[in-house]
Amino acid sequence: MGTLTVPECETGKVSDGYHTFDELYDHRCLNFLAFQSLSHRQKGAYSSAWKSRKHEDGSEFEGWFITGMDLGSGPISYHVPDKYWDLCHGREMERAPKWDGHAAADVVQRLSDFLK
Repeated sequence: MGTLTVPECETGKVSDGYHTFDELYDHRCLNFLAFQSLSHRQKGAYSSAWKSRKHEDGSEFEGWFITGMDLGSGPISYHVPDKYWDLCHGREMERAPKWDGHAAADVVQRLSDFLK
């Protein structure tokens, strides 16, 4: 079997012919923030959406914040670029809630369960 050669490139500029990774990442961030905003509007002060610049242990990623919400099927969270901070309508917290260890597959399952 031959050796796979991967060309060097900017990952965010890689395209499937329709969208670049950077475009899709922006879509993901804005879709999640829109979902949180709709939840906030429906539930008002009882919304489970939150945002924080710091993780539960006080660590942080420069240029990013963490935001999440509880779907009833479990919490989901994402790291989001700071440029979207003002578009996030979750309640601001000094530190994010303790992470339950959810991974990408868990988020997909929790979103699927929520939609059912």
